[in-house]
Amino acid sequence: MGPEHREIAASEPLLVVILGPTASGKTELSLALARRFDGEIVNCDSVAMYREFDIGTAKPNATERSQSPHHLFDCVDPTQDMTAGEYARQARQVLAEINSRHRLPIVVGGTGLYLRALLEGLFPGPQRSEELRERLRERAASRGSEYLHRILSRLDPVVAGKIHRNDAPKLIRAIEVCLASRERMSELWQQGRDPLQGFRILRLGLDPERAALYARINSRAVWMFKSGLVEETKGLTDQYGSGARPLLSLGYKQAGQLLRGEVTREQAIQSAQQAHRNYAKRQMTWFRREPDVIWLRGFGDNPLVRQEAMDLVRTSSLRMHAEER
Repeated sequence: MGPEHREIAASEPLLVVILGPTASGKTELSLALARRFDGEIVNCDSVAMYREFDIGTAKPNATERSQSPHHLFDCVDPTQDMTAGEYARQARQVLAEINSRHRLPIVVGGTGLYLRALLEGLFPGPQRSEELRERLRERAASRGSEYLHRILSRLDPVVAGKIHRNDAPKLIRAIEVCLASRERMSELWQQGRDPLQGFRILRLGLDPERAALYARINSRAVWMFKSGLVEETKGLTDQYGSGARPLLSLGYKQAGQLLRGEVTREQAIQSAQQAHRNYAKRQMTWFRREPDVIWLRGFGDNPLVRQEAMDLVRTSSLRMHAEER
């Protein structure tokens, strides 16, 4: 047990959160912090929770996972749905277990809603109505998800502004909440929240220069296709059918279009690159609203960024130790 770990273990529990856009180096930074501070890594990427979805999610590989304990990767069957509320329930249980071992929990990922559910809690919301959902799915199939976005914009413009017009599942849930509760979802968000208790949270955000980030995103998309993304997508489609929700996620969606002959390989790669760049923009818009984020100007594999993050973790642990005394 190194001296850094003793500093943390002796103080009030510290929770480190690493957030930022796709391809910003969150995994690399989390591995470095886990090695230095005897930490355990908790996934906060919705698609990475699904088993067998590997290449398109850029999960930590077997070698990386062997360096430190990893949690909430490969824990959901491809045919199952995972919600932010269920993620929060499982992640909070994992955090309690890590804390009981006096190790440092490090939450890492880019799914903003899951992170908000974990740290701030979600409003309970009305019960699901499968009948209403099916009707909305039929509308989306016949008229497109943009039609759902227009409906939500009339019901709750605040929430509509936070959900991408192509994200049919979230649009359906938001419309369902508004119709079932007869209240705006944005107003319900302020009611009945259950924030995470018992941790001092250190939020570290990665904010690399935009052009450099986009170059990495473009290179990663090329690498995914070269590394077998299309073959992985075909195998998953053959086994689970096209209805498996992760097959609609970035990368897999474009690989599926290629398999169906809708686009050329080059078009699929370019579309994946554009989709990931757009996603990175939305992630940063979301994370800019996160409270108390300390932004690190660079990628997570940059030695200077790593050192800055390590200094912040060490300082936080020492400050809490001093306050406790």
